[in-house]
Amino acid sequence: MLLDPVWTALWLLFCAAAFAVPGLLYARRQRDDLDTYIAARNTQSTRATVSTLLATTLGTWVLFGPAQAATWGGISALLGYALGSCVPRLIMIPLGRRMRELIPEGHGLTEFVIHRYGRVMYAFTLSIMLFYLFISLAASLTAVARMVTLLAPIPLWLTAGVVMLATVLYTFYGGLRASIFTDKVQMVVILPLLACLLFFGWQAAGGAAPTLDGLAQHAPQLLDMTDAGGVRAGLTFFIAVVLTGLFYQGTWQRIYAAKNVRVLRRSFWISGLLNLPIIVMMGLFGLAFVGLDLEGDGSVALFSVLLDSVPLWFALALIPLGLALVMSSADSTINATSSIIAVDMHRLLPRASEATLMRLARWLIVAAAVPITWVAAQGFSVLYLFLLADLLCSAAAFPVFFGLFSRRYDGRHAVVSTACGLVAGLVVFPAPGAGTETLLESFLLAALVPVATSAVLMRAMPAREHYDFAQLATLVRRFGRQS
Repeated sequence: MLLDPVWTALWLLFCAAAFAVPGLLYARRQRDDLDTYIAARNTQSTRATVSTLLATTLGTWVLFGPAQAATWGGISALLGYALGSCVPRLIMIPLGRRMRELIPEGHGLTEFVIHRYGRVMYAFTLSIMLFYLFISLAASLTAVARMVTLLAPIPLWLTAGVVMLATVLYTFYGGLRASIFTDKVQMVVILPLLACLLFFGWQAAGGAAPTLDGLAQHAPQLLDMTDAGGVRAGLTFFIAVVLTGLFYQGTWQRIYAAKNVRVLRRSFWISGLLNLPIIVMMGLFGLAFVGLDLEGDGSVALFSVLLDSVPLWFALALIPLGLALVMSSADSTINATSSIIAVDMHRLLPRASEATLMRLARWLIVAAAVPITWVAAQGFSVLYLFLLADLLCSAAAFPVFFGLFSRRYDGRHAVVSTACGLVAGLVVFPAPGAGTETLLESFLLAALVPVATSAVLMRAMPAREHYDFAQLATLVRRFGRQS
């Protein structure tokens, strides 16, 4: 089903404006200082935190990624993907509680890393976080632009440009609190339309029987949870998604935005558990795509199953659904980048005023929006870059977070362990265009070599002195209280 391109473009503009205007109106009512702009510290209830965490997690990729994972590795890959999306929320509960305890006036992860480990580890952590944010935003815009082209022949650059402009408008003025407010608005659209999508998908597939019969004939391994290929794919997805999720600055912002630790704990539990069934149900479209023996690319399996049989009104409703999904994750990514810029610019320009830092954070994001939109308009597959970002995060995960709890672990241990994990993972990491046969081994090496290396180094090169965690609270202060 192809829609008229002119009317679809106008509908796209209207929907983007409908999501941006509430954010702009909310931003105009708020006169936030820099600290509130990037942290919204201790202001969000359980309901608001759950909504913003779900909205942040359910980006446009949810229409593409889970279904494609199911076409690759079946039930095992899909479960690995879903658990990988859920588990970071649960891991962040003890990590977030510990971070709030040690650095109650902090803004994110990079502040902890520089004071705990020094400049080398800080530079590496900052680089992978910014790299991941750039790739994530470009991929989200690419996904929604591709979705719209499936509905109408609209240029990728138009969709990407409209979405980026609308999102930057309200995040530019409103910061994190405007992002959280619009997440609540967007979830009102996302959840009912996802329910409708599942209903129409069930109808289009003719229920479960045709899919199960087709899979039994064409690809029985996709239903076999013990299939070696599926298990490998599931483990790969799980490791990559879990460890990368720990470095997402948008999540660290929401740890500080929660009213208290009790709200943090409840919100992260609820959002993690709600995320699991949503990912699984969206992934079932991939099994239907294979079972029904449909033509096309597995990356758009959901649309191959759905589009020929949905009513016109729901085809039109897919555009606000896609926009709500992408803008709810894009505004979080933009705010996360603003937060990193403001915090780290303050380190480079210690005498700059809060007003100057806020302007820098805002205008550097506007400048970054141009290349990001250009990349999205090309329709490139950024899967390889995503996998590379996952590998970097896998190598840094244990060294970064072990130092939250161990006083005997120092910067030398962290840097050397991360470097060893990165080298070990890169040795077997697939080259561009190559197969993924060694991808699991690459992630396992990147994640586990730093653990073994750290254990050896802590015995061979003991820390010169045990770290005093109490000093972190005095080294990191909120804006407005900087010494």
